[in-house]
Amino acid sequence: MINIEEEEHEEGQEQELYEHHRIVADPGQTPLRIDKFLFNRIVNASRNKIQNAAKAGNILVNESAVKPNYKVKPGDIISVVLPHPPRVTDILPEDIPLEIVYEDKDVIVINKPAGMVVHPAHANYDGTLLNALAGYFEKKGNHEVENGFGYLVHRIDKDTSGLLLVAKNEMTQTALAKQFFDHDVDRVYQAIAWGDFEEDEGTIEGHVGRHQKDRRQMTVYEDGSYGKSAISHYKVLERLGYVTLVECKLETGRTHQIRAHFKHIKHPLFNDARYGGDEIIKGTTFTKYKQFVQNCFKILPRQALHAKTLGFVHPTTRKKLFFDSELPDDMKQLVEKWRNYASHIVEDD
Repeated sequence: MINIEEEEHEEGQEQELYEHHRIVADPGQTPLRIDKFLFNRIVNASRNKIQNAAKAGNILVNESAVKPNYKVKPGDIISVVLPHPPRVTDILPEDIPLEIVYEDKDVIVINKPAGMVVHPAHANYDGTLLNALAGYFEKKGNHEVENGFGYLVHRIDKDTSGLLLVAKNEMTQTALAKQFFDHDVDRVYQAIAWGDFEEDEGTIEGHVGRHQKDRRQMTVYEDGSYGKSAISHYKVLERLGYVTLVECKLETGRTHQIRAHFKHIKHPLFNDARYGGDEIIKGTTFTKYKQFVQNCFKILPRQALHAKTLGFVHPTTRKKLFFDSELPDDMKQLVEKWRNYASHIVEDD
């Protein structure tokens, strides 16, 4: 019996890039090294990839990590987490500026600007983060990067700004994939959402899956009949009249999780066109107000979402690393405009 769970992946989606395989050995299974056993069972997994997974502690048998030479026995329950690279072939180096927050021989942390796609795919064959990394490593003469452009372990949306972690080798990628799978990576986002929240903090739960009619959208299924379990925690940072600056912490990393969850609780992210945030959801009917909101849309022509902090255990040094990034200028300007507007609402009252 083989049950394979794989994180859906599509360019521009926010999510981890790993695949989880759960395999139960047959009752008649003869003793066989687990690396050979998995090589025969998992499609497109090289022997080296499987051995890296074992070294990183990503192969569990009956909930305990095992080495590559472990002999599989009848009834063994095997859990494997493998990095799931994007399906791309040629990554051409391009001279694109990058804001590098941290770099060593194993990892590199980038502060990605809004508007940059993470890797080439349909309609986005160049100008991506991986093209930029390929150009950066080529110029640097960096021989630490085995494939020339780096190994992704997660992604953030094209129009979401913020911190992104990239591995420089397959071993590091494999170890980081396990941290994402175990929810051991600390990530905090800041967002501007429509409406004034009733509570200062809360938790949004509900399975997130593809919308049945629009495959580009994700939606929340409260009854768990479809999609995958998703949990988002939020905290109000500042109330700005008809919009709110919030902090979001993810327990899971589903595609468009924050965007879908906030739409579900009727607080879509400001100017999130895919989830209805590009309309005037809250406020007055005055023409001046409508013009104010339109000007705000021009200042921030994207969803108001920023991946602000990132924390993980370094796979080699085993030290906890933590990074923080400022809100980008467009979101800062938006907060300031709404802050000024909100103060006038109080004065008028």
